[in-house]
Amino acid sequence: MAWWKAWVEQEGVTVKGSSHFNPDPDAETLYKPHQAGPLWALERGCWGQPGRTNEQAITDVLTRRSNMQRQQIAKSFKAQFGKDLTETLKSELSGKFERLIVALMYPPYRYEAKELHDAMKGLGTKEGVIIEILASRTKTQLREIMKAYEEDYGSSLEEDIQADTSGYLERILVCLLQGSRDDVSGFVDPGLALQDAQDLYAAGEKIRGTDEMKFITILCTRSATHLLRVFEEYKKIANKSIEDSIKSETHGSLEEAMLTVVKCTRNLHSYFAERLYYAMKGAGTRDGTLIRNIVSRSEIDLNLIKCQFKKMYGQTLSSMIVGDTSGDYKNALLSLVGSDP
Repeated sequence: MAWWKAWVEQEGVTVKGSSHFNPDPDAETLYKPHQAGPLWALERGCWGQPGRTNEQAITDVLTRRSNMQRQQIAKSFKAQFGKDLTETLKSELSGKFERLIVALMYPPYRYEAKELHDAMKGLGTKEGVIIEILASRTKTQLREIMKAYEEDYGSSLEEDIQADTSGYLERILVCLLQGSRDDVSGFVDPGLALQDAQDLYAAGEKIRGTDEMKFITILCTRSATHLLRVFEEYKKIANKSIEDSIKSETHGSLEEAMLTVVKCTRNLHSYFAERLYYAMKGAGTRDGTLIRNIVSRSEIDLNLIKCQFKKMYGQTLSSMIVGDTSGDYKNALLSLVGSDP
């Protein structure tokens, strides 16, 4: 069934890259918007005027190439013109469009390491970003993210999370980061699933107070297929869903973390569809969430997320982007998202 898995994975991809790829002309195309420089602008009397950079050319190249191809374009750009492509883009672009284009230039694990680092640096911690990444990645992906984090920032991701969070939230995040979940085997032990369900009930609904560590241990160390069976058994015992129990027994970021694990277990594509929907719903747009999830899933399963989005919300992801964003930023997002399901 390996061919079926490969087909499904390919079907999920919205950015497949160029089939006749050559990094050199792409690098030249990206250089042209920047090569004229201040002298060109001064001679033509348009110094300081907006619009000199050809954003459409940048969108056409970078949103239609795979990440691996973008890395080759960056190498060609450096070899041909002696400049760092990402730094050049940063100097020429601004705002949300710059943030999106720069995100595309990071290798995947380095990008996720950067998002985690940014979530913890400075005053305050963006717990939601940390929870999203740690709860939705496989243990292989988490290992690569930790490696990239240490290489780029010279510190341990686990230690930084411990320093920046506390209590049961710290414990669940560290437990997720350790990658103890079996995300390969589909084996389920019915007896253990029943025992886990009974233990969860005894740790929450059955007692006054909550044994948070029991919830954390089971949610963070069992496989998705096993947990689905646990959730079924739990509902029979407690007469309510595991989600409802978590909501009544916990609160704040710990509640969000536990619910995220459950959502990712039940349907990962539904979870990301929900993240994208609420990034755009209501007043203002959570552009960080929108960019991160479209960029990080575009070469994995964004097509499948789009299908789930339409089922859940009765509209396409593209239509919501059109209604919530504008300009070059909107065009680049739509190019990454691809055609409607």
